[in-house]
Amino acid sequence: MNQPNIIKRQKNVQLLLLFAFILGLTVWSMWDIGFDVISLAKGIGETFRFIFVDMFPPDLSSILSLLQPALDTIYMSFVAMLIAAVFAFILSFFGAYNTTPHPMVQTIVRGVASFLQSIPALVWVLLLVASYGLGLIVGTIALVLSGTGLLTRSFSEVIEEIDHGQVEAIRAAGGNWFQVIGQAVVPQAIPGMVGWALYKFDLNIREAAVIGMVGGGGIGFAMQKSLKLFQYKEACTAIIIIFILVSGIEFITSKVRARLL
Repeated sequence: MNQPNIIKRQKNVQLLLLFAFILGLTVWSMWDIGFDVISLAKGIGETFRFIFVDMFPPDLSSILSLLQPALDTIYMSFVAMLIAAVFAFILSFFGAYNTTPHPMVQTIVRGVASFLQSIPALVWVLLLVASYGLGLIVGTIALVLSGTGLLTRSFSEVIEEIDHGQVEAIRAAGGNWFQVIGQAVVPQAIPGMVGWALYKFDLNIREAAVIGMVGGGGIGFAMQKSLKLFQYKEACTAIIIIFILVSGIEFITSKVRARLL
């Protein structure tokens, strides 16, 4: 047997072993969590009955009462994005390998950013409710914390991808660290940073709808209240409003990002 056939056979064996591993892991995971296809099939009918009988048609008379919570969700998401972007803008220059004053500083900044990003905004709300109580301030702080982690890492990567020729030119001319940042790094990195910030605004709208259900305020809190009072048709209206918000913001931000990038 020649060498190409041996290599091909080894690859086929490796692919077969990988498939067997994934299949075994899937079966084991389904068994461990008690995933039952039969029970899932039986519950589909009840799910459709709840959606199309209890929730539909939506209570359109509640739109006016849900308008302010929807606006609060937008305000909270935008303010949280803006504050997180400012923090991340400052930290990113210390988190990028080509602009950090010292590798240890980069490690610390990246570590803090990873910590903030690894904890979901939902968990931050649960932790902050004890200190600040229920309301929009809790949701905003939670989005700021998680957003700062994500944007710091993203902004740092944007800075690391810039053209280093301009940086070296400023340094060769005797420019200090601040001059390099202001004249060579920022002009190149701003479009990418704005794009990531808008993307985070899009994510904030989605997250705000969820964290509102645990006390973060906004449209999510209004929907949770409707569900607790068994006002399912009003909750359906809130869900439709959330869908419109998410779709609208996603469309706008994607268009702006496309023009910037």
